[in-house]
Amino acid sequence: MKWKRSERLVDMTYYLLEHPHQLIPLTFFSEVYQSAKSSISEDLTIVKETFEEKGIGLLMTVPGAAGGVKYIPKMSEKEVREIIQILISELTQSDRLLPGGYLFMTDLLGNPELMNRVGKVFAGIFADQQIDVIMTVATKGISIAHSIARHLNVPVVVVRRDSKVTEGSTVSINYVSGSSRRIQTMVLSKRSMKSGQRVLITDDFMKVGGTMNGMKNLLEEFDCELAGIAVLVEAEHADETLVDDYISLVKLHAVNEKDRTIALSEGNYFSKGENLI
Repeated sequence: MKWKRSERLVDMTYYLLEHPHQLIPLTFFSEVYQSAKSSISEDLTIVKETFEEKGIGLLMTVPGAAGGVKYIPKMSEKEVREIIQILISELTQSDRLLPGGYLFMTDLLGNPELMNRVGKVFAGIFADQQIDVIMTVATKGISIAHSIARHLNVPVVVVRRDSKVTEGSTVSINYVSGSSRRIQTMVLSKRSMKSGQRVLITDDFMKVGGTMNGMKNLLEEFDCELAGIAVLVEAEHADETLVDDYISLVKLHAVNEKDRTIALSEGNYFSKGENLI
């Protein structure tokens, strides 16, 4: 089959979008489309320019015999701010207020289009951190973790509160919950991670950071390295947080259960994230 350039460009773009952070040799495309490498290089230049112009991401070229191209999902500052404003607009609705200063977010976490965009935002900021695994705790952080993992092309591991027979042998730790100051348990299958992996921790909501701190301690049991922390919403707290280096999209300042008002603002994505880019 002889591919037209327009057909190659569409198919090539689709393949790159479906395989982020994967090094693809030019010979692969050359064989698939039965075209010379020079033609493939010209096609990739068009794709690269379009990706950058439209804010889709970067197309990196790796020279040498073992080189190729790699698609790195990225979002423009304008798009990131747009997503943050969507989150703030949704979360300031008074009917989301729950006892204890928490917000109802289940519908947002279950929105595949929104979570896909949130995942791309976090994947873009941690693109250069050599992430091997995304870790979260059951259950609400799972959709965020999978969205980030999809754009970084890495696996997800889910920490649970109790062990299940389907997990096989497990490692468990006790940790102090930051908000309630209660002793709680975290469990993770021994087969979940390999020693030396760099792990990005994520969750939907962080009050004081007790859960995040617990997951950090669990990493030590696996001899793994913390590569970063991604939080959808962080709560402003009078007490000192248990974790410092994290990236958040939205910050919850205060809730008034009597007036049913919620005060939110942009998180630290731009102030702290610039150190990662």
